[in-house]
Amino acid sequence: MLDAAPAPYDPRGPRSEQLRSVIVERGLFRPLDVLLVGATGAGKSSTLNAIFGDTVAKVGEGVDPETKSIAAYRVHDYLRIHDSAGLGDGAEADVQHAKAITQKLLNCCAPPQEGYRFIDLALVVLDGSSRDLGTAFHLLESVVLKAIAPERVVVAINQSDQAMKGRHWNHGQNRPDTELAKFLADKVDSVQRRIQESTGLHITPPVCYSASRNWNIDRLMGHIIQHVPHAKRSVEQ
Repeated sequence: MLDAAPAPYDPRGPRSEQLRSVIVERGLFRPLDVLLVGATGAGKSSTLNAIFGDTVAKVGEGVDPETKSIAAYRVHDYLRIHDSAGLGDGAEADVQHAKAITQKLLNCCAPPQEGYRFIDLALVVLDGSSRDLGTAFHLLESVVLKAIAPERVVVAINQSDQAMKGRHWNHGQNRPDTELAKFLADKVDSVQRRIQESTGLHITPPVCYSASRNWNIDRLMGHIIQHVPHAKRSVEQ
């Protein structure tokens, strides 16, 4: 997973054609609609900007989150990402945000496709710089997985460059050094194990990336494409 320094991500590059091919082959609606969720500070807005290759979402740098409600961003004809407000800003706000996320996950398409759900996948972003992932796991277990099937949930770990408080990041090569790479691999194992312990679900190993440094974004996109469903999401799912 961390054995090579990938090239900078190109939103119009090969991954775009790969996604288009998968969607057409499986007869899915287009664009693929992905709901982006995570705790406040996990880096959802910077993830959006990295995927788009441009500044489409304002990145919060203070105490107040930038995303107050769910906003949609279309990458191209085959991918649209819906950015939700982060949890972790207080009990009252969290209840409202959780309701909005649940509602979005359960929304149906407009006629004549009303027999299908609008959101195809949920991308859960974890903060790789934090040891306290309680809010994120609560969001995953108590909100996301209550409204969408686990095989439609993608988990990824952002801010990998800050996983050891900024140490062991090779700035010249824009990638983790050997020690940080091992630390991240252990974090992936830990996240995978904790999710299984708390939800009973075995997820594919999360991808580590750094949106702010544009590192491993191509592999993040590959991870999303790997989870593209084989069928449209009916209201029974």
